[in-house]
Amino acid sequence: MTTFARIDRGEGRAAFARLDGDKLRLLAGAPWERASETGEEVPLAGARLLAPVTPTKIVCVGRNYRAHAAELGNDVPAEPLLFFKPPSSIVAVGDGIELPEESSRIDHEAELGVVIGARCRRVSEERALDFVFGYTCVDDVTARDLQKKDGQWTRAKGFDTFCPTGPLLVTGIDPSALAVRCRVNGEIRQDGNTRDMIFSIARLIAYISGVMTLEPGDLIATGTPHGVGPIAAGDVVEVEVEGVGTLRNPVRARG
Repeated sequence: MTTFARIDRGEGRAAFARLDGDKLRLLAGAPWERASETGEEVPLAGARLLAPVTPTKIVCVGRNYRAHAAELGNDVPAEPLLFFKPPSSIVAVGDGIELPEESSRIDHEAELGVVIGARCRRVSEERALDFVFGYTCVDDVTARDLQKKDGQWTRAKGFDTFCPTGPLLVTGIDPSALAVRCRVNGEIRQDGNTRDMIFSIARLIAYISGVMTLEPGDLIATGTPHGVGPIAAGDVVEVEVEGVGTLRNPVRARG
């Protein structure tokens, strides 16, 4: 298992790094590009962590856990239900989730994020995991009332700050049975496991890559377990994925 981060170097600069104990060893580029280490290191303590991905697209999967589909009164899909979040919705650990005035019901959705490591198009399910670089935590923040009102999900899922991601990117783990939890102000709201996914990660990659080419660094949000619920200004949301880490974000009113 190897762990990577992306850090703020100041003056608009960012760098990827490999975590080595309490130090970050800087890389010359993105880790999925097999970038070499520069020889420079910085202490983890005090480093400002950015989202560990810079995707061309964020492909999300809806209703990929039976209990979650049921809690919202939806049928289980016969094939993966796909939608997008724009890259502009990504924020890092510690950044605020902003509540837009257009919505009166904003929900948390804890998810395992899959980061693609190599360009893939129409790959088989048997080969799909060969194209995964690693895994991270994602909060698929959703304006639930707008989701129901609009019928399609672009606005409800796409507001700025609606995709907290990180803080770390972990490789070399088995994603088939990982606990996925969400806490709000320390109280557990969601407590699921990736083994309960309707469509496995391999199935998702095969299906998505049959529709569109996935590029290195692209992010797939694999669906949320049951227990989604509202968040309010002043809350602190934590998304924890076993073996991957914990993503914490405060909630605030926009502006």
